[in-house]
Amino acid sequence: MRHRVRHYPRSAAVVAVMWATWIGNTPTVCAPAMATERPAVPEKNPPGDIPDNQVFVTYTSPLGFSLRVPEGWARTDRRDGTAFADKYNAVSIAVATATAAPAADHEAANLLKAGRAVKIEAIRNVALRSGPALLIVYSSNSEPNPVTNKSLRLESRRYLIYRSGKLATLDLAAPLGADNADQWNLMSNSFQWR
Repeated sequence: MRHRVRHYPRSAAVVAVMWATWIGNTPTVCAPAMATERPAVPEKNPPGDIPDNQVFVTYTSPLGFSLRVPEGWARTDRRDGTAFADKYNAVSIAVATATAAPAADHEAANLLKAGRAVKIEAIRNVALRSGPALLIVYSSNSEPNPVTNKSLRLESRRYLIYRSGKLATLDLAAPLGADNADQWNLMSNSFQWR
């Protein structure tokens, strides 16, 4: 005797959507220093490695700085700086007036307030070729993809470089787990005031 097995693909899809909606609406409890958004789950094989043979070109800004950036990345000019992006990698630099070098606690508080599920890993003073800088190493969620509404967990470095009444904020970001340490060191050390 044969048994008929019925498939209910539409019902399964409805149950899956209901389950996802229920999980997405469960309340979360956060520590006082953490953001209210949950961190995105890191990718198992993260995209975003900048190839070791990537060619870099020097970008010179009318705002008074230069920086080596990966050739072929999309550039977006802004009033306060420039951003470069390729897939999930991003390099952004903004210049503003400042009366003094940045204070670590103030910059960390601003990052926690403005970012998405930010977790600060380290804050330290570093010496770049252009001079001293404050480095904040952190992870955060990306903006949701407009099509999938999915966020990626990003690892980032923020360099705050002060000189003579100007503050440059250099942000480098890639998916968590991408191996971009050498390329990020090359870019951050290439920054020069003009």
